[in-house]
Parts: sequence; C-alpha cells; structure tokens
Amino acid sequence: MKSSNTILLAVSRVASLIMVFAFLNAATAVAQDRLKQMPGYDQYTRMLPQIISSVKPGALSVNWIDAKSFEYTRDGKWYRYDVVARAASEIAAPTGGVSTSGRGGRGGRAGGPERGRQVASMLSPDSTMKASYRDRNLFISSAAGGNESAITTDGSEKLRIKYGTASWVYGEELAQTTAFWWAPGSKKLAYYRFDESQVPDFYLGLDQTKLQTKVDVEAYPKPGVPNPVVDLFVYDIATKKSVKMDVRDGKPNENATVGYYVYKIGWSPDGSEITFNRTNRRQNILEFTACNPDTGHCRVLVHDEWPTGWVENNPLQRFLGGNKRFIWESERNGFKNYYLYDMSGKLLNAITNNQFEAESIVRVDEATNTLFYMARDGDNHMKLQLHRVGLDGKADRRLTDPAYLHTVTLAPDGKNFVDVIQSHDQAPATRLVDATGKVIAELAKSDLSKFEQLGLKMTEMFTYAAADGKTMLHGLISFPSTFDPTKRYPVLVPVYGGPQSASNISHETFSPSLPTTEYGFIVVNLDSRAVPGMGKRVADAIYEKLGQTEMDDMAEGIKSLWNRPYIDKARVGIYGTSYGGYSSLMELVRHPEVFAAASASSPPTDWRNYDTIYTERYMWIPQENKSGYDLGSTMTYADSLKGRLMLYFGTADNNVHPNNMMQMIQALQKAGKSFELQAGPDQGHSGINNQRMMEFFIENLVLRKSLIAS
Repeated sequence: MKSSNTILLAVSRVASLIMVFAFLNAATAVAQDRLKQMPGYDQYTRMLPQIISSVKPGALSVNWIDAKSFEYTRDGKWYRYDVVARAASEIAAPTGGVSTSGRGGRGGRAGGPERGRQVASMLSPDSTMKASYRDRNLFISSAAGGNESAITTDGSEKLRIKYGTASWVYGEELAQTTAFWWAPGSKKLAYYRFDESQVPDFYLGLDQTKLQTKVDVEAYPKPGVPNPVVDLFVYDIATKKSVKMDVRDGKPNENATVGYYVYKIGWSPDGSEITFNRTNRRQNILEFTACNPDTGHCRVLVHDEWPTGWVENNPLQRFLGGNKRFIWESERNGFKNYYLYDMSGKLLNAITNNQFEAESIVRVDEATNTLFYMARDGDNHMKLQLHRVGLDGKADRRLTDPAYLHTVTLAPDGKNFVDVIQSHDQAPATRLVDATGKVIAELAKSDLSKFEQLGLKMTEMFTYAAADGKTMLHGLISFPSTFDPTKRYPVLVPVYGGPQSASNISHETFSPSLPTTEYGFIVVNLDSRAVPGMGKRVADAIYEKLGQTEMDDMAEGIKSLWNRPYIDKARVGIYGTSYGGYSSLMELVRHPEVFAAASASSPPTDWRNYDTIYTERYMWIPQENKSGYDLGSTMTYADSLKGRLMLYFGTADNNVHPNNMMQMIQALQKAGKSFELQAGPDQGHSGINNQRMMEFFIENLVLRKSLIAS
C-alpha cells in the first residue's frame, strides 16, 4: 500500500476514462446473472457507449520541434503550428515516436520487477560487466555471463542474510526496485545487505484451487516488531574488495537512530560519492547523505524533520549542471517548497518560500537562472498553476489563470508554452501563451454538443467543514442523465482515503458523467484532511489517528448534503479496495447514522496486521499508541454494524494478508452480525467483481426499504 501524493496532471481525464468505460462495457457481457434483471441495468448499458463518445476533448498533446513551431494530432490528422504566423498547417504523420518532454508532473514506473521485488541483474554503464543476484548472494561476470565470480558468499537462508536484494517491505513501501547500483564509471558497485534474523515470517497459503497447496514464506515485519537491519557496501572492481558504508554514523540500529532505514540509493553524477536518504524508525527525520566509497565515511547534505507528523520519504532531489549544486524539495515550512544547496551541504537559498504547495518542476533553465514549476495556488489547491522564479529565489511569478487547472508544455527557449486549461465543470481547451502569461492564440476547445444532446450533467463541486469545524474541504457530485430534482436518489461514494492519496477525491480535471450514475445513483467524491496539497499542518490531524480523522471528515461531507431534497440520507453506500476497503468498512461501522451499505475489498482491518514502514509512518508503534491502534481497528466497532456489508478478499494476498479478513469475520460472528462475503480464490491484492458489487448496492439501496432507523 504505497502512499501517493501525486495529482494526475494528464492533459485530460477523458482518455483514461474511455479505457475504464471500455472495460466496463466488455464486462457487461458477463454481468452477474441477477444484475441484468435489476432496475437501472438497461439504462446503464444503453448509456455507457454514448457517454464514452460524449465529449470531443480540446486538449492537445504537443511536441515542440523548435522554439517557433510545434506539432500535434487532432481528428486523426497531424498539424504543425507556426508560432510567428499564428497558423497551423496539415502535415504528414511523423515516422518516429513523439516526445512530450517538458510536461509538468511526474510519471509512474512502467514495467520492472513484480510488486515489492527487485531486478535480478544489471549491466554496467559501459556494458562490459553484469551484476547478478542469486541465492541470497551477489555475483559479477562479463556482460555475456562468463567469468563469473562471487562478490558475497555468506548470504544464507538459514542465517537469514541476503545481499543484492531487498526485504519485501523496502520494495513495497520505499520503492526499491533494485538492490545494487553501478557507479557511473563502471569501476564500483554498491549493494544492499539485509539481516532478517529477527523479523517474524508470515506464511501465506497458495494454490488453494489446486489438488495440492503450497506455502509462501516472507519475512514481513508488522508494527512494533524488529525490522530487517540494512547495510550498504561498495565493491571495487579493481581490488575485488568491499567497503561497508557507515550509514548510521557508528550508532546502534535503534528506533531513534537516523539510518534505521536507508533507501533511494544512487551515485553523485561524477561517481565520487554514493548518496541515499536515511530516516529514523518513526520517519519524522530524514537526511540526504553522501558517503566516500573508499572509506565508508558519511556526511549529511540535508537534514529535514517534522516532529508533529512524518516527513515525505521521497522528496525530489535534482543535480544541476556542473554537479556542484542541487535542488531539494522540503516541507520544512509546512508546505512543499524548493531549496538550492551545494555539495558541501550548504543551503544557498530558498528558491520558493510559499505558503502553498509546489507540485512539480517543469524545467530548470540554468542559462537564464530560471526555474519553471507547478504550484497549488489557483482558486483552490487542486488548480495547478505554472510559475517562473529565479534560482536565487527572486521574481517568482504566476503565469497562468487561477480559475483553471493547467497542464503545460514549454517551448525550448521558455518564451512560450502550450497550456491545456480545464476544471471540474469546464471541458479542456488548449491555448498558446507567452512568457508573461498573455494568451496569444486559442488552439482548440472541446465539443460538448453530444454531451448536451444526451442530457448529461456537469459535476458539481461543493464545500463542507471537516470534523474539526473549521478546515474547509471539497466534494464532487455526479448526477444521472435522467436526474429529476424533485425525486430522492440513493448515493454511492467511491473511496480510497489514505494519507496523501489523490485517488477518489475531488479534482479539477473535467470528465464526462460517471456511468455508475445511470443505474439511478448520485455519486459523491469526498475529501478529508488526509488529501494531498493542503500542507503539513492540515495533514498532522491524521497523525497516529488513521481510521478516525479521515473517516469523521468524510462522514461530515455526506451530512452536509442531507438538506438537499434529492439526497436520500437513508440510502448511502460506500465502496473501495485496499485502504478504500478499510475506509468503506470503517465508515459503515463507525458512522452507522450516515452509511447504510458498504462493499469493502481487501481492507487492512487492523493496522497491527500491516507492515512497519507504511503503518508506523502514520501511526508509530502499537506499544506507544495503543489507543490509536484500538480506535483504528474495524473490529473495535463490529457490534455497531447496522447496515448491509459485503466483504471481499483474495486468498493469496501477500500485501494485506487474509488474516485481516479472518479477524473481521470472527469479530462480526461473535457480535451476531450478518454480512455477505466474496473470496477471490488464489487472487492477490484485488477487488470484488464490479457487477457483483452493483447487484449488492441495487438490492440493498434500491430494492429494499430504508435501512437506517429515523
């Protein structure tokens, strides 16, 4: 369960929704048998293909050819736009791939090893050698695999020591997809060593649909138990010797020691030092550290801490030309900002010092001493804006209209940019804008004629007070095409809810109506103080309180809609997977006065069952936060269940283990509570079949009478 604080900066949400709709459309062919006879199904299947094609988006994805021209495709044709002439001309389709470098935002990793694992081999930068992991040890050979020799030999399953691979929790929570790293000059190789001798094993039954089952055994540390002990070594190709890096500055591997976790390993651009992030176990102190690969001596380049919560574990760090300076992202003033350091660890200056969040670097132009970046200072924190500022921190200027969410592509010389503008209720349009922020040409706008012909409704954004009575939060309402304000509708809430996650929350990306509404539901997205972009002091409200603050906030969002005549407050359902499954289940049992039904897939029902790094970052350890863990356990509220509940889990889930579900089932049975259960035989971390879920909600929120007592 990775934490994510990335807001989607796609040119438009339409393309991704089309993929989802296409999947749902195909799925209707194998819909659950009862669903086909239920109210709303015919309307849903009739409208689904119409909704997919209801908007012709005006978002252009462009590729700058040079400072004066760019290319794009629209309606299956290719065009080149001349900035000077302010005109587009049709051209032949390019034969090669098209780069979209310069776009704001961050992408995710595609491909690579399976979840939680690391690559098993890697060529040296000069392509003459290969490092390989096998049987808990690390080997080096020629690129073709010949002349292999062992770098380590004492890796042992019996002793629970391993080299060149990582403990599972490092892959899952710290994004370590490799566990050895070549130096730029191919003369040295850094690698991990893990001692898992004190880490309890978790046993997971596999192949339960086969004649004979088997067991997967994983060293899986759960909150409060010993973690794997990490060390970092550097192997010298010439001397064939390894040097241990002093990642903890000679201190013991204790909870308070900075160096308890060591990750994001890399090399300085010139290969003279190996760099990494290190934290204490609580993860409220982080240091960007550099070590001498010949002596193992380490020095701190950046020190960040946040005593009232946690530090972002993977802040941006970017070397500048000459490799003597770097940009560092920090939330030290309560908001994400950028700082300029030199390689001695000296802070040269703050590049930004805002009381709003920086989101991403678009471009660094060292020739003009300029940084272009996206920030959350629009009309609300979801409307990202383009800024330009000097690397010396002077002359920070917003270049875009705060009324919109912006996705930009800069010209090579930075004097113009293509800007896709949109909001939750305004379809994308594309503009050409100059370096002062002046719009110099309108390039494309969305065609909503079919959207309007179908009677589709724009989403509505609303605000409400969080459970603290003062923090203002946002929600989104999606309506069916047949919406009649004189009628009362059941409500569905898709949810994730995890710390700093942008999944299933309010957003300013435009999208067609949600197909789920065509079953006859109103769909509501809710925020809480856990959402990204509102600053550290807001996020502090959930620290050591997972399952409390965010659940109470979202419940307030639904309560704020009770006075609307078309909202049937007695028929509100909620659903999600993983943390979303936890949120769904917790809302149903913690707030039975608000939610009447829930579909909860793969939920971590008690944070004592999840892994150390993720859980302790937000909850600390159960030995020192017993009340937080107790109040964050769904089992605590089992006897409060009043609504209808559907539970789902995968029997082969190696992330949120099946014992989470077994404990919940036991608690509900002891409390004498009825519920429904679906299992995914030999499935991993997964969710319930969408059609089965809709059967459940239609049966319990449409076909049944009110489920909540007045």
